Amino acid sequence: MGLIAKIKSNPRLKQLALNAIAPKRNPRPRLWVRWFLNPLKHKKGKGATIRRNSRIDVFPWKRFEVGNLTTIESFCTVNNGSGDVLLGDRVRVGIGSVVIGPVTMGNGSGLGQHVFVSGFNHGFSDGSKNSSEQALDIRPTVIEEEAHIGANSVVLAGVIIGRNCQVGAGSVVTKDIPPYSVAVGNPARVIKQFNHHTGVWESVTKKEVFTA
Repeated sequence: MGLIAKIKSNPRLKQLALNAIAPKRNPRPRLWVRWFLNPLKHKKGKGATIRRNSRIDVFPWKRFEVGNLTTIESFCTVNNGSGDVLLGDRVRVGIGSVVIGPVTMGNGSGLGQHVFVSGFNHGFSDGSKNSSEQALDIRPTVIEEEAHIGANSVVLAGVIIGRNCQVGAGSVVTKDIPPYSVAVGNPARVIKQFNHHTGVWESVTKKEVFTA
């Protein structure tokens, strides 16, 4: 049995390992993890920038990848404790935004200022227990290539935002948005789609939305 398997199979060893990585009451990676382990474990592409005053709470048990020429701006929070955070090339995470895995952002995609994107919800199926004591409802969130999310928006767990979408500022995205769409509001709804034949963004009604 390998060392990692042995630790996982022994509750006491597992708890000791977790305590060595992060304090129980303050689930942030310890300094030694941030300084020595994460640079070896996680991938940072050429020309990528992570501003020093961002909070990058990434752990070794899940992936954290930052593509070439990608920028995580100041005062952002990134956390991969519950799932991978994978940022492609030329991605921009705007000032003050929060990305909690599992989240994937495709090449050329971006978040405006103060956007919240998460890949899980707190479980609450047992009404007699605090939700913090229940299993997480993990649903990976995907923002595809060249899609952009406006400032102060919220993208809920499990949503797929198609490539080349534009989500208006202050929107709350509760369900999938098909590619080449403009979506706005709370909950966000598609109001325009790009017509590849005419080369024009055209207004649509709910019944006309193309989802393929």
